[in-house]
Amino acid sequence: MTNSDTFSPKPRDVAAATGLLTRLPVRVDSDWAAARGADAAWAYPLVGLILGVIGALTAVICGWFGLAEGLAAGLVLVALAVVTGALHEDGLADCADGFWGGWDKARRLDIMKDSRIGAYGVLALIFAVGLKWAALAEAFAAGWLWGSVLVPAVISRAAMVVVMHALPHARRDGLSQSVGRAKREVAIGAVAIAGVVALVFAGWVAIWAGVVAAAVTLAVMALARAKIAGQTGDVLGATQQVVEIAVLLVIAAAG
Repeated sequence: MTNSDTFSPKPRDVAAATGLLTRLPVRVDSDWAAARGADAAWAYPLVGLILGVIGALTAVICGWFGLAEGLAAGLVLVALAVVTGALHEDGLADCADGFWGGWDKARRLDIMKDSRIGAYGVLALIFAVGLKWAALAEAFAAGWLWGSVLVPAVISRAAMVVVMHALPHARRDGLSQSVGRAKREVAIGAVAIAGVVALVFAGWVAIWAGVVAAAVTLAVMALARAKIAGQTGDVLGATQQVVEIAVLLVIAAAG
């Protein structure tokens, strides 16, 4: 990762971020991406925008075939899970298992690194998918198609960058450690991009979505500090999932 104190966004950061956060077939110079590290994190919301477009187009196609809102919402979630490789869902499950399955920091980190899933992780995934499905279906029924998919995807990935900046690494290895901590300017850039996209696609609802997302992000950071004294890749994934659900609920309530 770069040691430069100067933040300078690069167009290739979008490809690097896409290659890291999705399974999309993008061409990435791995050496260059590794050198950029967390400096490319400003582009995470743009990855969310790409994913949001894929999800929204899935919903549009479902509409062409006359599928009900609930079925469309389910297929959107399937499409997004396939495209992302369920990366963030895995982080949520690992955090649920580790945070509530271990008695101290070392044990919690060990559990989070374990590839096996426990009861807490299973329940976290059930609740997460269920809430997203119900909120999306309600938003679709209220006429929120593009905004209900794009806005949560973008804001939740900006929240990841905020956590990358605010919290130290909880362990000396892993994906988050290899990427590095985001500079303040990188986090501000990510939040600004997410804010603009949210305002375009959600109007005044974006304000409430931003407030709720900020509160939820702070809560996740406080929990991560208390449980493991920092952040990991799993914590970032859990942040994305929880913030996405929170924003979806705001949009569904506004519908």
